[in-house]
Amino acid sequence: MSDASFHDGREAPLNLGALEAEDLQVISTLVQDAVFPIQEMSWRSKERRFALLLNRFRWEDLSSAEKRGRPFERVQSLLVFDTVLGVASQGIDRRDKDMVLSLLSVHFEPGAEGAGHVLLTLAGDGSIRLAVEALDASLRDVTRPYLAPSKQAPEHGT
Repeated sequence: MSDASFHDGREAPLNLGALEAEDLQVISTLVQDAVFPIQEMSWRSKERRFALLLNRFRWEDLSSAEKRGRPFERVQSLLVFDTVLGVASQGIDRRDKDMVLSLLSVHFEPGAEGAGHVLLTLAGDGSIRLAVEALDASLRDVTRPYLAPSKQAPEHGT
């Protein structure tokens, strides 16, 4: 019997949770360059839940696609935060219903007794800040992968 490898799960949809900052860093890496229409952002204050329906680039499939010469893929994923006490944003015009946002990173800023803030940094100097009672995040793929419309992997200038 051998340990499982990364390649053993390559075709399975992601379903990850984060209860610590280190776990959230893994999710942040996987959602980098995800795009979403502004209307796919949901804050349910009574449920203390904030959710985004993302079109995320499949970073976990990048080397396989490059090696095999096949197209790059995206997949729709739900990024959900529970125990959310409040939501604030800057650099986002929520009245613009046609706005498409691009997620660059997700970071946890710890506070007292497990509480803190989750900072979602967006392209174009926008951000969303969630006040949380405790870090409780999940990322779950909800569709099959589809061809990335750009047919390219996202690039970042240095």
